[in-house]
Amino acid sequence: MTIRVLIADDQMMVREGFSVLLNAMPDIEVVGEAVNGREAVERVRELAPDVVLMDIRMPELNGIEATREIVAADGAAKVLVLTTFDLDEYVYQALRAGASGFLLKDASARQLAEGVRVVASGEALLAPSVTKRLITEFSRLAEAPRMMPSARAAYGELTERETEVLVLIAQGLSNAEIAERLVVAESTIKTHVSRILVKLGLRDRTQAAVFAYEARLVTPG
Repeated sequence: MTIRVLIADDQMMVREGFSVLLNAMPDIEVVGEAVNGREAVERVRELAPDVVLMDIRMPELNGIEATREIVAADGAAKVLVLTTFDLDEYVYQALRAGASGFLLKDASARQLAEGVRVVASGEALLAPSVTKRLITEFSRLAEAPRMMPSARAAYGELTERETEVLVLIAQGLSNAEIAERLVVAESTIKTHVSRILVKLGLRDRTQAAVFAYEARLVTPG
């Protein structure tokens, strides 16, 4: 199936560059562009893309608020945040708003395409080289823990093994790595992850990782 992508960025060169790179992939199609957050929300409603490449700093409505509105609309679109710096102070906020991951604007064509594929498949883009550091740093800088109400109420329903898996997700491990660590089948870990997301009312692994830090299951550092 072809992955439909919307690119939201106020810089024309960025939009055009990413469009060329992604349209060169046989399984990806750029179906639209947006020059600000407000237009991004409207275009998502019109075009129903699978993935939105979302810049954070845009006029009229920034990428964080646009992400929040897109996720709140409960559509199928996944948001992949674009940033110039791997420690952009706003990226953590975007993850809390419901983004499924982030990607640096200097990513290679291969990394860009793979990032789109990962997010479209329903996984979170937790790049080992930077994502763990980012979540750790900004959970340290964030305000007092703000666990989502639905998650707070359901937290006690997690089994000991599910809590263990949640901690490993927050540490940036993939399903295969968690399975190896716990000496179980990868399919078993996938089942645990699905149950964790359902019980906590979370959208994906990224929200699960953020939750684990905010619940202090994992301590920054």
